[in-house]
Amino acid sequence: MMKGMIFAERYKLEDFIGQGGMSLVYRAVDIRTGHSVAVKILKSEYNSDKEFLERFQREAQAASLMSHHNLVNLLDVGVEGEYRYLVLEYVNGNTLKDIIRQKGRLSYQTTIQIAIRILSALQHAHDNGIIHRDIKPQNVLIHADGHVKVADFGIARMTGGATIGKGDTVVGSVHYSSPEQATGSVVEAASDLYSTGVVMYEMLTGRVPFVGDTPVAVAMQHIQDAPPPITDFAPETPPAVVAVVMKALQKDPAQRFQTAREMADALMKAKDGKLDPASIAPEVSRIPVPQQPPRVQEVSPRTAASRRAASAVRRTPVRRRPRYKLSSVIISVAGVALVLGLLTFGIIEILNQASRSVLAPDVVGFDAEDAQALARREGLNWQQTEINHETIASGVVISQIPEADTSMEKGDSLLVTVSLGPVSSTMPDMRGLDYSDAADRLKERGFGSTIAMKIVSTSPAGTVLEQSPLAGDPYTPGQAVELTISGGSAMIPDVTGRTLEDAVNVLKESGLSSAKPTFVETTDPAQVGQVLAQTPTSGTMAVLNAPVTLTVGIESQPYQGEVSVTVPAGEADRVLRVTLMIGEEEYAKYEGTVAAGDETVMLIPLSSKTSGELNCRIYLNGELFREEIVTLR
Repeated sequence: MMKGMIFAERYKLEDFIGQGGMSLVYRAVDIRTGHSVAVKILKSEYNSDKEFLERFQREAQAASLMSHHNLVNLLDVGVEGEYRYLVLEYVNGNTLKDIIRQKGRLSYQTTIQIAIRILSALQHAHDNGIIHRDIKPQNVLIHADGHVKVADFGIARMTGGATIGKGDTVVGSVHYSSPEQATGSVVEAASDLYSTGVVMYEMLTGRVPFVGDTPVAVAMQHIQDAPPPITDFAPETPPAVVAVVMKALQKDPAQRFQTAREMADALMKAKDGKLDPASIAPEVSRIPVPQQPPRVQEVSPRTAASRRAASAVRRTPVRRRPRYKLSSVIISVAGVALVLGLLTFGIIEILNQASRSVLAPDVVGFDAEDAQALARREGLNWQQTEINHETIASGVVISQIPEADTSMEKGDSLLVTVSLGPVSSTMPDMRGLDYSDAADRLKERGFGSTIAMKIVSTSPAGTVLEQSPLAGDPYTPGQAVELTISGGSAMIPDVTGRTLEDAVNVLKESGLSSAKPTFVETTDPAQVGQVLAQTPTSGTMAVLNAPVTLTVGIESQPYQGEVSVTVPAGEADRVLRVTLMIGEEEYAKYEGTVAAGDETVMLIPLSSKTSGELNCRIYLNGELFREEIVTLR
């Protein structure tokens, strides 16, 4: 165990939380702040495995693109000696799976509340071009204070890709996988919504919609079968809620909700007992799959002849003989014969079962023809789907269901996904198009995330000015595109000396927006309620709707003091809030934004109607950063 180790001279490992397929997770303490964090460490045996390194890097990349209150946010990433690690937000609570196990099933009101927060996190991920691909209760964390956090983007991918690595043999847990995941097809946002529907089904009923003896059996039900009615297990569930879940569980992605926001809106209406017409789905569709040949028990000619003879005997009239009284000896002999017969039958059945049982071969990475021959030698049927892959050569097996060494029976099917190799094409010219049109065209061509950067320009707002890759350059499906678009232009007016309300109206009329204001205390009564400063300064150009931060004066109290705050370096802006505890009440004395960059030292003035020693609390991004005693005189 690594308990006690310190990473980056900052994160001290305190408690072992658990482990996944490729990583160990510890609760650690950030020595600089005293806060608990989660440190996810790649197991050392995978340091030389390119595929696991890529998967670990994928999680870091996906997390770095997102910051949302319903996601487990990434705080840091690095290498300590032989260990690669991610530092994540620590969630003190249980997984949703634990809660379902404890309670059996949840009320539909609680289910809706949790689902809406999962969908909020997914909408943020999808807006950033990221598909989770492994939504399940084990990856939904419920904080002790009730906050819902979606975790584990280890098998996430950028929109438009279709990569399935060996580490992702079953992309996501088979009980929560969408039909397109089960068939190895390209997954889009609707796949995450299907998995969310499965999670809702389990919250409402206490069970997953499909169960089976093997992963293949479960996967085939996702592809072909309608789930048992929710009301069979939870009859109190309102029809409006059932309708939302059933639409999310449609086999055809086009028949599901198309965005997480759309599904959340339908749930909000269902919470109020309203059936959203958009939630009414057609009959559950079926995705056609190759049918397995029926298992036929071979019958030898001798056995068939014996059966015909037996049938003939049954049809021949028999002369009845007088019945004789059975002796106890005959009864005993019959009993012994029956016992011996049953024992013989049991032994034969055990031998037959053993002879039918096989282990799934590991065919990932094999040439498809060789893999098929290996499966046939084990007595397994072969079902194959094909997709393009950026890095795996044509004809090579990308993934399989079930995983290698899973117990199967002869005649069962091995579902494999085979690479068609990479697809390349030329980059279209997006310049001059409106951004929304350009994004739609890129999505149709199989591109991944579209990264838009606004700049000040006299061109109409939203016009694409530059692009990367350039027009005519080659690209592969799933590749990200950077577009430079016109943000229009607006001159920032001077609003100092105005009231906050007037200043906000002037900014709005100038095509700008007002950021959350910063308040500072002043001893000059004329400055109370007025804008004392603004950022950016007046006379500069900005894109349309750019936020302007206003500093507003508030009345200073008779007793004065101050507190020195050192804000650590950060890559993003942070909200700083300073309060004083007066009796049992907490009063805000400062609230503002600290810009991204190096470590910043700030001297915050304090005032109060109460003198003496008071407890001062300092918050960063809503979390308690430091607490100390200050003296006001």
